[in-house]
Amino acid sequence: MSYLKDNARFAGTGERDANGYTLDEFLNSYDPRKYDSPCNTVDMLVFRSKEPYRRKDQPLKLLLIKRKNHPSIGFWATPGGFADVYENLEDSAKRELLEETGVSGIPLIQLGTWGDYDRDPRWRIITTAYLALVEGDLAEHAGDDAADAAWFDAKLVPTESMPSAGDSKQIPTEKETPAEAGADIDENKEYYTLLLDCPERDLHLSAEIGVTWEIHGLLRKRHYSLIRSEKLAADHPLLIADALLYLYDLAE
Repeated sequence: MSYLKDNARFAGTGERDANGYTLDEFLNSYDPRKYDSPCNTVDMLVFRSKEPYRRKDQPLKLLLIKRKNHPSIGFWATPGGFADVYENLEDSAKRELLEETGVSGIPLIQLGTWGDYDRDPRWRIITTAYLALVEGDLAEHAGDDAADAAWFDAKLVPTESMPSAGDSKQIPTEKETPAEAGADIDENKEYYTLLLDCPERDLHLSAEIGVTWEIHGLLRKRHYSLIRSEKLAADHPLLIADALLYLYDLAE
Protein backbone atom coordinates (compact mmCIF):
# COMPACT_ATOMS: atom_id res chain seq x y z
CA MET A 1 0.00 0.00 0.00
CA SER A 2 1.25 3.47 -0.82
CA TYR A 3 2.66 5.66 1.95
CA LEU A 4 1.00 8.73 0.39
CA LYS A 5 -2.61 9.29 -0.61
CA ASP A 6 -1.75 10.96 -3.92
CA ASN A 7 1.09 9.56 -6.04
CA ALA A 8 0.46 11.53 -9.22
CA ARG A 9 3.64 13.62 -9.00
CA PHE A 10 5.78 10.46 -8.81
CA ALA A 11 4.40 8.81 -11.97
CA GLY A 12 7.32 9.91 -14.15
CA THR A 13 6.61 9.12 -17.80
CA GLY A 14 3.83 6.70 -16.81
CA GLU A 15 5.51 3.66 -18.36
CA ARG A 16 5.84 0.25 -16.70
CA ASP A 17 9.08 -0.80 -15.01
CA ALA A 18 11.31 -3.79 -15.87
CA ASN A 19 8.95 -6.11 -13.96
CA GLY A 20 5.93 -4.83 -15.87
CA TYR A 21 4.53 -2.89 -12.92
CA THR A 22 2.75 0.43 -13.02
CA LEU A 23 3.60 2.81 -10.18
CA ASP A 24 0.52 1.76 -8.19
CA GLU A 25 1.29 -1.95 -8.71
CA PHE A 26 4.90 -1.39 -7.63
CA LEU A 27 3.82 0.46 -4.48
CA ASN A 28 1.26 -2.22 -3.60
CA SER A 29 4.01 -4.85 -3.65
CA TYR A 30 6.71 -2.73 -2.01
CA ASP A 31 7.77 -3.73 1.52
CA PRO A 32 9.37 -0.82 3.44
CA ARG A 33 10.68 -3.37 5.96
CA LYS A 34 12.83 -5.05 3.32
CA TYR A 35 15.83 -3.04 4.51
CA ASP A 36 16.83 -2.09 8.04
CA SER A 37 16.02 1.61 8.17
CA PRO A 38 17.45 4.25 10.50
CA CYS A 39 15.27 6.26 12.85
CA ASN A 40 15.19 10.03 12.52
CA THR A 41 15.37 12.47 15.40
CA VAL A 42 15.74 16.21 15.83
CA ASP A 43 17.85 18.14 18.35
CA MET A 44 17.45 21.82 19.11
CA LEU A 45 20.28 24.14 20.12
CA VAL A 46 18.52 27.18 21.56
CA PHE A 47 20.76 30.08 22.57
CA ARG A 48 19.82 33.44 23.99
CA SER A 49 21.65 36.68 24.66
CA LYS A 50 20.65 39.81 26.55
CA GLU A 51 21.14 42.02 23.50
CA PRO A 52 21.64 41.51 19.74
CA TYR A 53 24.52 39.10 19.23
CA ARG A 54 27.34 40.86 17.38
CA ARG A 55 30.62 39.81 19.04
CA LYS A 56 31.75 36.33 19.96
CA ASP A 57 32.80 37.51 23.42
CA GLN A 58 29.17 38.30 24.27
CA PRO A 59 27.62 35.98 26.88
CA LEU A 60 25.40 33.24 25.51
CA LYS A 61 23.03 30.93 27.35
CA LEU A 62 22.04 27.47 26.08
CA LEU A 63 18.82 25.64 26.92
CA LEU A 64 19.40 22.04 28.07
CA ILE A 65 17.17 19.32 29.49
CA LYS A 66 18.00 16.58 32.00
CA ARG A 67 17.16 13.16 30.61
CA LYS A 68 14.51 11.26 32.57
CA ASN A 69 14.86 7.99 30.65
CA HIS A 70 17.52 5.71 29.19
CA PRO A 71 19.91 6.15 27.44
CA SER A 72 22.09 8.73 29.25
CA ILE A 73 19.56 8.91 32.07
CA GLY A 74 20.35 11.76 34.47
CA PHE A 75 22.70 13.45 31.99
CA TRP A 76 22.06 16.81 30.36
CA ALA A 77 21.20 17.00 26.67
CA THR A 78 19.83 19.26 23.99
CA PRO A 79 16.02 19.10 23.71
CA GLY A 80 14.98 16.65 21.03
CA GLY A 81 13.13 13.54 20.03
CA PHE A 82 11.84 11.32 17.25
CA ALA A 83 10.22 12.68 14.12
CA ASP A 84 6.76 11.27 13.43
CA VAL A 85 6.15 9.41 10.17
CA TYR A 86 3.79 12.08 8.80
CA GLU A 87 5.68 15.11 10.03
CA ASN A 88 8.19 17.46 8.43
CA LEU A 89 11.47 17.78 10.31
CA GLU A 90 11.05 21.42 11.28
CA ASP A 91 7.56 20.63 12.59
CA SER A 92 9.11 17.83 14.64
CA ALA A 93 11.69 20.26 16.03
CA LYS A 94 9.02 22.78 17.06
CA ARG A 95 6.84 20.09 18.62
CA GLU A 96 9.65 18.44 20.60
CA LEU A 97 10.96 21.79 21.83
CA LEU A 98 7.50 22.72 23.09
CA GLU A 99 6.87 19.32 24.68
CA GLU A 100 10.19 19.15 26.52
CA THR A 101 10.81 22.79 27.48
CA GLY A 102 7.60 24.77 26.95
CA VAL A 103 9.39 27.04 24.46
CA SER A 104 7.58 27.89 21.24
CA GLY A 105 7.29 30.55 18.55
CA ILE A 106 11.01 31.03 17.91
CA PRO A 107 12.69 30.77 14.48
CA LEU A 108 14.80 27.66 13.87
CA ILE A 109 17.37 27.02 11.15
CA GLN A 110 18.73 23.62 10.16
CA LEU A 111 22.37 23.43 11.20
CA GLY A 112 23.54 19.92 10.28
CA THR A 113 23.03 16.17 10.46
CA TRP A 114 24.77 13.74 12.80
CA GLY A 115 24.67 10.10 11.80
CA ASP A 116 27.50 7.93 13.15
CA TYR A 117 26.12 4.41 13.49
CA ASP A 118 27.18 4.08 17.16
CA ARG A 119 25.84 7.39 18.46
CA ASP A 120 22.85 5.72 20.17
CA PRO A 121 22.51 2.20 21.68
CA ARG A 122 18.80 1.86 20.86
CA TRP A 123 19.15 1.68 17.08
CA ARG A 124 20.71 3.38 14.08
CA ILE A 125 19.57 6.92 14.82
CA ILE A 126 20.29 9.95 12.64
CA THR A 127 19.57 13.37 14.07
CA THR A 128 19.10 16.74 12.41
CA ALA A 129 20.27 19.67 14.54
CA TYR A 130 18.37 22.95 14.55
CA LEU A 131 19.70 26.27 15.83
CA ALA A 132 17.87 29.20 17.39
CA LEU A 133 19.25 32.51 18.66
CA VAL A 134 16.91 34.76 20.62
CA GLU A 135 17.28 37.97 22.61
CA GLY A 136 16.18 38.67 26.15
CA ASP A 137 14.53 36.32 28.59
CA LEU A 138 12.79 33.11 27.57
CA ALA A 139 10.91 31.06 30.16
CA GLU A 140 11.28 27.28 30.23
CA HIS A 141 9.83 24.32 32.12
CA ALA A 142 10.53 20.61 31.87
CA GLY A 143 7.95 18.36 30.24
CA ASP A 144 7.48 15.06 28.39
CA ASP A 145 10.58 12.87 29.00
CA ALA A 146 12.67 15.72 30.45
CA ALA A 147 13.32 15.56 34.20
CA ASP A 148 14.48 19.16 34.30
CA ALA A 149 15.26 22.11 32.04
CA ALA A 150 17.70 24.97 32.61
CA TRP A 151 19.70 27.70 30.92
CA PHE A 152 23.48 27.29 30.98
CA ASP A 153 26.18 29.87 30.34
CA ALA A 154 27.89 28.40 27.25
CA LYS A 155 31.49 28.98 26.19
CA LEU A 156 33.88 27.18 23.86
CA VAL A 157 37.45 27.97 24.85
CA PRO A 158 40.44 27.12 22.60
CA THR A 159 43.22 25.10 24.23
CA GLU A 160 46.81 24.97 23.00
CA SER A 161 47.25 21.20 23.09
CA MET A 162 45.31 17.99 23.39
CA PRO A 163 43.69 17.76 26.83
CA SER A 164 44.06 14.65 28.94
CA ALA A 165 41.22 12.22 28.37
CA GLY A 166 41.60 10.73 31.85
CA ASP A 167 39.56 7.55 32.13
CA SER A 168 37.25 8.56 29.28
CA LYS A 169 37.46 6.93 25.88
CA GLN A 170 38.18 9.13 22.90
CA ILE A 171 35.21 8.82 20.56
CA PRO A 172 35.89 9.72 16.92
CA THR A 173 32.88 10.99 15.01
CA GLU A 174 34.11 9.88 11.61
CA LYS A 175 34.80 6.22 10.79
CA GLU A 176 36.87 7.17 7.75
CA THR A 177 39.51 9.81 8.32
CA PRO A 178 39.56 12.80 5.95
CA ALA A 179 42.99 11.68 4.71
CA GLU A 180 41.60 8.27 3.77
CA ALA A 181 38.87 10.04 1.84
CA GLY A 182 41.47 11.86 -0.25
CA ALA A 183 40.98 15.32 1.23
CA ASP A 184 43.56 17.97 2.06
CA ILE A 185 43.91 18.12 5.82
CA ASP A 186 45.01 20.87 8.15
CA GLU A 187 47.34 18.83 10.36
CA ASN A 188 47.21 21.45 13.13
CA LYS A 189 44.29 19.98 14.99
CA GLU A 190 42.37 22.42 17.13
CA TYR A 191 41.29 21.62 20.68
CA TYR A 192 38.51 23.21 22.67
CA THR A 193 37.05 23.05 26.15
CA LEU A 194 33.27 23.32 26.30
CA LEU A 195 32.07 24.98 29.52
CA LEU A 196 28.41 24.92 30.54
CA ASP A 197 27.52 26.51 33.86
CA CYS A 198 24.23 27.13 35.64
CA PRO A 199 25.24 28.96 38.86
CA GLU A 200 21.65 29.12 40.11
CA ARG A 201 21.56 25.32 40.26
CA ASP A 202 25.26 24.85 41.09
CA LEU A 203 25.59 22.85 37.86
CA HIS A 204 28.89 22.72 36.00
CA LEU A 205 29.28 20.59 32.87
CA SER A 206 32.25 20.34 30.54
CA ALA A 207 33.76 18.48 27.61
CA GLU A 208 37.03 18.37 25.68
CA ILE A 209 36.72 18.38 21.89
CA GLY A 210 39.11 18.02 18.96
CA VAL A 211 38.49 19.62 15.57
CA THR A 212 40.24 18.91 12.26
CA TRP A 213 39.51 20.70 8.99
CA GLU A 214 38.79 18.84 5.75
CA ILE A 215 39.49 21.10 2.76
CA HIS A 216 38.33 20.64 -0.84
CA GLY A 217 39.24 23.88 -2.59
CA LEU A 218 36.69 26.43 -1.39
CA LEU A 219 34.69 23.79 0.47
CA ARG A 220 35.58 23.14 4.09
CA LYS A 221 34.27 20.81 6.74
CA ARG A 222 35.01 20.35 10.41
CA HIS A 223 35.62 16.85 11.77
CA TYR A 224 34.93 16.51 15.48
CA SER A 225 36.16 14.08 18.11
CA LEU A 226 34.97 13.83 21.69
CA ILE A 227 37.91 13.41 24.05
CA ARG A 228 36.14 13.77 27.39
CA SER A 229 32.60 14.54 28.49
CA GLU A 230 31.16 15.19 31.94
CA LYS A 231 27.44 14.64 32.54
CA LEU A 232 26.52 15.41 28.93
CA ALA A 233 24.57 12.90 26.83
CA ALA A 234 26.13 10.95 23.96
CA ASP A 235 27.62 13.19 21.24
CA HIS A 236 25.70 16.29 22.32
CA PRO A 237 28.90 18.17 23.27
CA LEU A 238 29.84 18.00 19.59
CA LEU A 239 26.48 19.38 18.48
CA ILE A 240 26.89 22.23 20.96
CA ALA A 241 30.47 22.93 19.86
CA ASP A 242 29.42 22.99 16.20
CA ALA A 243 26.64 25.48 16.98
CA LEU A 244 28.95 27.73 19.00
CA LEU A 245 31.59 27.76 16.27
CA TYR A 246 28.87 28.62 13.76
CA LEU A 247 27.78 31.56 15.89
CA TYR A 248 31.37 32.66 16.52
CA ASP A 249 31.99 32.67 12.76
CA LEU A 250 28.93 34.87 12.22
CA ALA A 251 30.10 37.31 14.87
CA GLU A 252 33.62 37.74 13.44
